[in-house]
Amino acid sequence: MDNKAIIEHFYQSFAKGDAESMVSHYADNITFEDPAFGRLQGKDAKDMWRMLINNNRDGIKITYGNVQANDTTGSANWQAEYTFSQTGRFVVNKIHASFVFKNGQIIQHTDYFDMWRWSRQALGLSGWLLGWSGFMKNKIQQRTNSLLAKYQKK
Repeated sequence: MDNKAIIEHFYQSFAKGDAESMVSHYADNITFEDPAFGRLQGKDAKDMWRMLINNNRDGIKITYGNVQANDTTGSANWQAEYTFSQTGRFVVNKIHASFVFKNGQIIQHTDYFDMWRWSRQALGLSGWLLGWSGFMKNKIQQRTNSLLAKYQKK
């Protein structure tokens, strides 16, 4: 499978709610990073996708496009539409992803999105007022990593 096909299969699997197919494309030493979780390594990165899919059984709509790849890198734009469980608010998160490949696997995956835009949708007034701040970003990362740790203990 070439790198473009890997990216496409990753998001097709996400859209179907198949975390195991998604993480099968990750190397054991994967580095994942995004504004909500910060930097995750290895099993933590894989478990993050498992947790997100498991916690969104009520429905998450994933769309993707503009997939590009060469022998070592790739990128895609994707969008997640879901109800944020903590507040019950509907979120449309637009994300740009970049990938680094080695030996047919993803070794680095970075998602970029506007944290302030996301927090306004997910958190409402508090996101509007503080979503742009480092304080809010740190609080969100603490919360998401705490949820990941609880998920991993199950």
